[in-house]
Amino acid sequence: MNIYVTFGQIHVHSINGKTFDKDCIAMFQARNIQEGCKQAFEYFGNKFFSVYPSKKITSKFLSYFPRGIIEL
Repeated sequence: MNIYVTFGQIHVHSINGKTFDKDCIAMFQARNIQEGCKQAFEYFGNKFFSVYPSKKITSKFLSYFPRGIIEL
């Protein structure tokens, strides 16, 4: 399943040449939301805001992230 991660105002990460910050949503694959949360901590430490499953990602939700979804 796709897992989506958002970031706080001062959280900035550079992974594999991609920058993740408050203006985008990171996306990666996991078996379930629990595994996705674990992976989020592995990728970003404790410097992210929240983890979401696909069903929470709506067009209204995306309107708050001008850089859109960036695959990890």
